[in-house]
Amino acid sequence: MPETAHSQEHSHDTNDHGHGNGGQLWGLALGSVGVVYGDIGTSPLYAFREALMAASGMHGAHGVPAAIERATVLGVLSLIVWSLLLVVTAKYVLILLRADNHGEGGTLSLMALCQRAIGKNLNSLFFLGVIGAAMFYGDSIITPAISVLSAVEGLKLVTPAFTPYVIPITLAILIALFAVQSHGTAAVARFFGPIMAFWFCMLAAGGLLHVSDDWGVLASLNPYYGLKFLLTHKIIGLVTLGAVFLAVTGGEALYADLGHFGRKPIQFAWFCLVLPALVINYFGQGALVLADPSAIQNPFYNLYPDWALIPMVALATCATVIASQAVITGAFSLTRQAVQLGLLPRLEIRFTSETHSGQIYLPRINSLLLVGVIILVLLFRNSSALASAYGIAVTTTMVVDASLAFIVIWRYWGWRPSLAAALVIPFLLIDTTFFLSNLLKLFEGAWVPLAFGFFLIGIMWTWRRGSRILAEKTRRSEVPLDMLVNNLEKKPPHFVQGTAVFLTSDPNYAPTALLHNLKHNKILHEKNVILTVTTATTPRVPEKDRIQIDNVSEHFSRVTMKFGFMETPNVPKGLAIARKSGWNFDIMSTSFFVSRRSIKPAARSGMPLWQDKLFIGLARNANDATDFFQIPTGRVVEVGTQVTV
Repeated sequence: MPETAHSQEHSHDTNDHGHGNGGQLWGLALGSVGVVYGDIGTSPLYAFREALMAASGMHGAHGVPAAIERATVLGVLSLIVWSLLLVVTAKYVLILLRADNHGEGGTLSLMALCQRAIGKNLNSLFFLGVIGAAMFYGDSIITPAISVLSAVEGLKLVTPAFTPYVIPITLAILIALFAVQSHGTAAVARFFGPIMAFWFCMLAAGGLLHVSDDWGVLASLNPYYGLKFLLTHKIIGLVTLGAVFLAVTGGEALYADLGHFGRKPIQFAWFCLVLPALVINYFGQGALVLADPSAIQNPFYNLYPDWALIPMVALATCATVIASQAVITGAFSLTRQAVQLGLLPRLEIRFTSETHSGQIYLPRINSLLLVGVIILVLLFRNSSALASAYGIAVTTTMVVDASLAFIVIWRYWGWRPSLAAALVIPFLLIDTTFFLSNLLKLFEGAWVPLAFGFFLIGIMWTWRRGSRILAEKTRRSEVPLDMLVNNLEKKPPHFVQGTAVFLTSDPNYAPTALLHNLKHNKILHEKNVILTVTTATTPRVPEKDRIQIDNVSEHFSRVTMKFGFMETPNVPKGLAIARKSGWNFDIMSTSFFVSRRSIKPAARSGMPLWQDKLFIGLARNANDATDFFQIPTGRVVEVGTQVTV
């Protein structure tokens, strides 16, 4: 494993809300509809059905009920509408979208913002960030499975003959979706916005067709009906809340995708199109079920006339593929952030666009997500069963976001603790209630994302802990750079022409590759650069702040190269910037020295044996430092060392 040139760096930033001015607002808002709202936009396919069946005690029951209590329908609708208003609109759209980290959002961005506000790295903040990130991966395998499966299940309404083919068709669509990831989403993305905008228009149209079946559903705008249902049904009410939460899954994507579109376009799309379409559709489903209880089997597709079923299934499939695409690319972006922040080993990152650095493809993550999605579809086999597993991952992420938001509002925005608590605690209570309601489904499927999340938490914690132990052990055998330079000035070795760049994580100590070069080759280049690549707690670093040069002696200089956690390090380009500071850099006369470590388990380690073996396995599968830092392979000299951990 190459010696990593990687550490964390704090820097200050100001709130920057990005894009969305003038004529760009409409275009960015349309784009946000295609990317940001894909997940929450497909919730009407299953959310109302699952919530109403839970409220009526019909989970797992067969047959059609003769009637459904009016109070139950109004209670479920009220809970869905007010969940959309409180959890998504108030918490995410109006509050958290303002908590941006140089225009970027998401749990790891929020964690970095908290660290900067407090001024130090706290294990509690790190642990919260890791939990939120791990649960997002759980969401990333469940969303494609439940979304595509629920869309394809509409074929059973066209004719029961399609029933045996639902699973194969679903798997074929999912395999095709993951297969095209390597080609990038730039070409397809242009169509995402218009398709999803049309989808939301059809949601509203389906709802409008049936609201007149029972205008009384509009009374559910009164929160009294939702509260009354919860108070009178107790345990069933809590179980129902777990299903109601399906209506707001995808709300966290608003914040995670902030950097792609900016605050104003996302807010504009939500208030002008997405929220009205969702509410109208849910009202239509409620009115339809009150007029015809048999429609509860699939109230979404029953909103539309028979001739529109096949077109709506096709449109729903497109919408669910788009929703899945957004979550998959979100997982890619999150992985890049995690690697940059030192939570995961280096992974191969491929860029799929010459103009958009955010469009990336990670082969290993793509393969792991595909395997996870296929296992889920084959394990649960229908969207109702998958719904039990869905909410727990998202509710956990939302609880983490609310907890971190308190710190940002208090320490970063400068609010008094009492005011910050008064704002955040109501949302935290709502999120916690949703979390507990989903926890009731632990043995029905909620264990799947929890197990997956704990597995990823274990990997991140092991990598961070092992890296720290390895760095401490390596440092014991290292020589302070200043001491080495003084000794070399007294007894200079033989000098050769050119520049040698030694990558290291600690610029105060002589890199292992430098010591081995002196020991075995007994030579030194005319110019020697001790290079450290650091990761800032901001998403991107301005070019003027990229390079910092400190001349140690005539032959030695320390160079610190800083990248944001949303950027991919490019060492040659970074060194080229140093020319503006008067440093003469020529790639053809420069050699890059990296240490390749062979890690063995130590007799006495700071970790259990299983964690030692896991860390060594992760290190062996890490991407090569040469590729990760984009160094030309023909200019690299690798020096092998063996260390124990």
